[in-house]
Amino acid sequence: MEKTVAEKLEALLKLQEIDSQLDEIYKMRGDLPHEVQDLEDEIEGYKTRIGRFEGMIKEWEAEIKELKQTKKECEQRIEKYKEQQMNIRNNREYEAISREIESEELEIVLCDKKIKELSEKIKAKKEEIAEVQKLIDERSIDLENKKKELDQIMSESEEEEKKLKKNREKQVKQIEERLYAAYERLRKNAGNGLAVVMVARDACGGCFNQVPPQRQLEIKEKKKIIVCEHCGRILADVEEMEEVEKPKRKTRRTAKKS
Repeated sequence: MEKTVAEKLEALLKLQEIDSQLDEIYKMRGDLPHEVQDLEDEIEGYKTRIGRFEGMIKEWEAEIKELKQTKKECEQRIEKYKEQQMNIRNNREYEAISREIESEELEIVLCDKKIKELSEKIKAKKEEIAEVQKLIDERSIDLENKKKELDQIMSESEEEEKKLKKNREKQVKQIEERLYAAYERLRKNAGNGLAVVMVARDACGGCFNQVPPQRQLEIKEKKKIIVCEHCGRILADVEEMEEVEKPKRKTRRTAKKS
């Protein structure tokens, strides 16, 4: 059965009331959820950095291992060449082997140089890891404290939040999909989360701009959904102003002349 405009507006207003109560709960938590998330992301970023540094160290260590193996092979070849020199009878062969020995010795020098450079890189990178780990430890303490603070606040409003969320789910089912999508869009764009408001003191309850009397009459009739021409919020109804009885002015008595 198709709902009347009045019923649709009532359903939206109830949903707005629930969302406003939830907003108040979230407001009590302040920036803590974001701060916790930021700290978790920051720590994760540091851990990723350490992982990358450790990967670099492994590559350098593997390179050093290869260089040491190359150096060992060079030393073995030098020993072999020196043994050959002992059995050589002419200068030409002797000089040729001497050049081979010099080449192997140069290769050993280059290996030592590279090993030294890589060892220094590893040392520097381990120092960086230590610094990053120090930051992780500091941020982890901050995160633990923030989480405790947030958990305490959340525990105080946990039951109320669950109840409101359950009621919200029921209320959403009372609203057609298109209208709910418009409501969500308005809430997202509104700074205070108000998508459905009342007209109070002749003004929109969202942006506080004046609503003309003729417009107010149309809102009261609830024949169609009317939005504020300034902010676009849905105007659900007009709050009736209670007439305050003005105190009667006391008349001053004039003294009779004798």
